Amino acid sequence: MANLNIVFMFFCSLLLVVFVSGNSYPFFNKIQLPPGVTGPESAAFDAAGGGPYVSVTDGRVLKWDSKLNVFVEFAYTAPNREGILGQTRNHKYGWALEIFLRQYNNGTTDPNMGPICGRTLGLSFYYATESLYIVDAYFGFLVVGPQGGLALQLATSAEGVPFKFTDGVDVDQQSGHVFFTHASETFDLWNATQPGFQPDSTGRLLKYDPVTKQVIVLLRGLAGAGGPAVSFDSSFVLVSEYVGKRIQKFWLTGVKANTAEILINLPGNPNKIKRSETEGEYWVALNVISQQPILFTAPQGLRINGLGMLLETLPLVTGYFNASIAVVQEQNSALYIGSRDTDFLGVFKKGP
Repeated sequence: MANLNIVFMFFCSLLLVVFVSGNSYPFFNKIQLPPGVTGPESAAFDAAGGGPYVSVTDGRVLKWDSKLNVFVEFAYTAPNREGILGQTRNHKYGWALEIFLRQYNNGTTDPNMGPICGRTLGLSFYYATESLYIVDAYFGFLVVGPQGGLALQLATSAEGVPFKFTDGVDVDQQSGHVFFTHASETFDLWNATQPGFQPDSTGRLLKYDPVTKQVIVLLRGLAGAGGPAVSFDSSFVLVSEYVGKRIQKFWLTGVKANTAEILINLPGNPNKIKRSETEGEYWVALNVISQQPILFTAPQGLRINGLGMLLETLPLVTGYFNASIAVVQEQNSALYIGSRDTDFLGVFKKGP
């Protein structure tokens, strides 16, 4: 009976895709990651439209090389890579040892290696300086220049509280201020993958000022903080609560400045939020999880506006059947879908 239910849900999902998204983003293809590399959690494009850049499980940021049609290494967050590899060059078998260590880090999916190799999660460019801001689940809040390489660690704590699980990031292109989140003050990414895990509501929304180099806390008590996305006019920032199944709106300016309100409650778990190419609109990566008759995940892309109105629901069964998604990034009228569960970056287009 359970198998019949799975088949029924599968065909219903396919019909829903045709009905809802058949005239919007009907064309799908994959951008394959290098062999053994998985988990493109986030996707970003630089000021010139180069990319996509993706954050992957082994702690690196990869960039799509359109000439070679392959992802190449752009940046990494773990200083251990550089330190260990630099030392090997004076070793008798230096270069052979370096290759071994690179292979040991690159492509690893072992969650126990996170504190050593890093796990990049969120990406956002500041176009004026061509800087790429990165949040790493284990190495905190970082930035790297247009040449890539080892990212500079900017912060590992705020107001005396260490970051346990930094998750999302977005840059205000007008002010240069950077907004980022960490999911919890008590658990890290490794804890969240363990059986019997119990989430909490200690996530925070933070702001970094690149002039003063200060990190301040804007919002506390978030249940699985994800997102964030600053508005086009810099008046507010949206932050998702994965566990809380909602999106909050934190006002930066105006009579409501420094206050928050619930923008929209959702039927599933929202991860990252990204600005749409249409001003005033946003894409939310949503995972609707059902426990009956079996555990099943239905990923969706939601397009909303700053008033909390739901403008479009895009089922993402194609390529992501029973898989969780982390980001829906719009670029040149195409949607780039990131997921921790895949070895590719999915692309949905309106035309071939």
